[in-house]
Amino acid sequence: MSMRRRRRPVPVPQDPVDRCDEHFPRTPRGLHRAAVASGAMWYTAPSLLFMLFVVIPAFDERSLLRGAAIIVLALAYSVLFLYLPGIKAYGRRLVYAYVALGWLVIGLLALVIGSNVLYMVMFVLIMHTIALPWHVARVVVGPIALVTCVLAVVLDQPTAIILAVVGVMIALGVGYGIQQEVLSERLARAEQRNAVLAVAAERERIGRDLHDILGHSLTTITVSAQLARRLVDADPEAARAQLAEIERISRQSLADVRATASGMQQVRAATEIASARSVLAAAGIEADTPASLPPLPDDRAELLGYVIREGVTNVVRHSRATRCTIRLDTCSASVADDGVGIPAARPRTGLAGLERRVEDAGGRLTVRSAAGAGTLVRAELDAADGEAGAAGVEDAGGAAGAGDSGSGAHAADAGGAEIAGQPENTVGAEGAGVADRGDGALSAGRPPSVHGATGTESAIEHRVQDEGARP
Repeated sequence: MSMRRRRRPVPVPQDPVDRCDEHFPRTPRGLHRAAVASGAMWYTAPSLLFMLFVVIPAFDERSLLRGAAIIVLALAYSVLFLYLPGIKAYGRRLVYAYVALGWLVIGLLALVIGSNVLYMVMFVLIMHTIALPWHVARVVVGPIALVTCVLAVVLDQPTAIILAVVGVMIALGVGYGIQQEVLSERLARAEQRNAVLAVAAERERIGRDLHDILGHSLTTITVSAQLARRLVDADPEAARAQLAEIERISRQSLADVRATASGMQQVRAATEIASARSVLAAAGIEADTPASLPPLPDDRAELLGYVIREGVTNVVRHSRATRCTIRLDTCSASVADDGVGIPAARPRTGLAGLERRVEDAGGRLTVRSAAGAGTLVRAELDAADGEAGAAGVEDAGGAAGAGDSGSGAHAADAGGAEIAGQPENTVGAEGAGVADRGDGALSAGRPPSVHGATGTESAIEHRVQDEGARP
């Protein structure tokens, strides 16, 4: 005996009682709640006292049926008029249907009371200004009043003309007040939305800054930790130096995070190049850095510093390159490598944030990458702004100089420029630590960056005599 399975009844989809942008159901109770929530319901109620001029004469009608019809239709129109503020909470189609229902009641009243229906012109005009959009209501009110005046002349109802003129003024005043209230609500919503967007933009900025600072610093810590692990047996002193450097970078990263929160972080292109040299050397990547640095205004030096930092971070992390080339001038900075390129599927969070940063400054960020052909990250800024900003940078007779990696030469200024911040870097190759004592140090008038430079760095201030010095 086979058992028959009971089929579950398939639920029949029902029409929604309200639209996605409506907060009240399309029911009489929902309409009442919408009218009460609008706060304008009790302002329309006092004007219904004028409906007594229609209701009271109905009791004097000889025909009981005719008198009852006048009372019922007058009360029906009064209910429609009372709940006018609530109908604005619904869609436009329902609003037009509501107004059409009001015209239907007016038409039925005209069949019962004749030309006296012209006295309801004020209610009709106000109904249109309350229910309809302002750009529609102000166009409709005039023709309705004009037709009423013409009919009043034809049917000999002079009082209706006065009511029509007064009704136009009252209706336009009510409609203008409603429109101003709507604009005020829209302005309040726009301000609230702008506040939310401002918070989101600030969060994005902080996240971008944290990525730019911590991403580079953590990469440096990782490379230094790997180097210390390789040197722990071969050269314990060099390993201890790397561990001390890791501690220093960690402390500096904490300071950078705090500075980011207060908007006081300082990033400069010159310090980032000095930092890049030591990071690349620790990672076993040959660094090709500029031999001289142009004078840059602070804002441009900071922006180009971020470009160099992000580019070098990507080289150390992902490129598997053997050589990295950094170029810098007054209106551009570029970082190129000969690595494996950036895979198409890899997210580019840092580069996307950097691109927005460069675009906000009116520049353009170009990223070119091909499998096996390396990656180029280049930021180009407006040349006019760069030249104007560079003109304000004081040049005391000595250009900032930098030596290439492994050259072993010191930059010399003809007038005896003061050189500060030559790093003493400890790097490792195949388990051995090599001390880089100042070769290729940048003379940018400030110490090298503390945002992730590996090796033991010390600030040295001295003068180089031009006799016997090689440029």
